[in-house]
Amino acid sequence: MKETLFSGIQPTGELHIGNYLGAIRNWVALQETYDCVYSVVDYHAITIEYDAATFPARIMNAVIMLLACGIDPRKARLFVQSHVPEHTELAWVFSSVTPMGELGRMTQFKEKSEQHRQNVNAGLFTYPVLQAADILVYKATRVPVGEDQVQHIELTREVARAFNARYGAVFPECQAIVSKARRILGLDGKAKMSKSLNNYLGLMESPE
Repeated sequence: MKETLFSGIQPTGELHIGNYLGAIRNWVALQETYDCVYSVVDYHAITIEYDAATFPARIMNAVIMLLACGIDPRKARLFVQSHVPEHTELAWVFSSVTPMGELGRMTQFKEKSEQHRQNVNAGLFTYPVLQAADILVYKATRVPVGEDQVQHIELTREVARAFNARYGAVFPECQAIVSKARRILGLDGKAKMSKSLNNYLGLMESPE
């Protein structure tokens, strides 16, 4: 039997070459090796400010983009996160075994708190708990990520250990598959590829 693999993409921003090289191209190739579960993670996207009026269209565009790039429904499962309530239900259970101190150490939380100082919300803080639920609800053992997400996968393993220690062996300890493209930088050579480059390239609207 193939190992189960999970990954998700947020329906925010616009498609750029960093998305394709860092994630989507890899997703397409992995369909041949793993039992792949791919999701448009719209709940994660609402942790930062967004346009509610255009959000449904962005979700649909994300699905269309993934299909156009080669995600094959005959080989992989593709769905919208908010359509499967078990994700948030399991996240609530996981929140009871996840120490706040571990969440406070997440580098991405610190970075996004700086970027979105007017909207540092509880969802942004507990983002990795929902991410752990996204992965473990399918008992996935492999997760393709960029190097900036490896810390979250490490936390997912800790959440699985904590749950298993309390309730018995239920969830596997997943492992990250780090993209060969690693971190796709923007024109300044420092930050991740930005929306300004997207506009320069003139690409269609799709997930960030």
